[in-house]
Amino acid sequence: MTVHQISVFLENKYGKLCEILALLGNENIHIVAATVADTSEYGILRLIVTEPEKAYSILKNNNVSANLTDVLAIATDSAAGSFAKTFTCFTQAGLSIEYMYCFSLNGRSILILRTNNREMAREVIRRHELDYICENDLINL
Repeated sequence: MTVHQISVFLENKYGKLCEILALLGNENIHIVAATVADTSEYGILRLIVTEPEKAYSILKNNNVSANLTDVLAIATDSAAGSFAKTFTCFTQAGLSIEYMYCFSLNGRSILILRTNNREMAREVIRRHELDYICENDLINL
């Protein structure tokens, strides 16, 4: 029910994002989803990739500050209100969404999210029969 995500601490300098992406591309790591959150001094690049453990090793071996964490991936349709309906399940259970990002594929939206309580979030997914995506499924989309 979880997906490995790589979080990379980026200096807010010209070319740093390209440098990180080139490290992964040179090793044939495919990026499934990505987002960057930034401030004036640094950014956090969050990635879902085809081979997360290999990608993490590549980054660490190149002295890149990176973490490997688990996040949830939920599929929903892309109709208006679908995200709200999905997030209402978590809100009603008292869960906070720490962050989320998404991408669309073949008329479906894939929500990548992290909550303040992963075990409770898993129970919400089961109870509401939400369509979760496993890592192998996500990578093979």
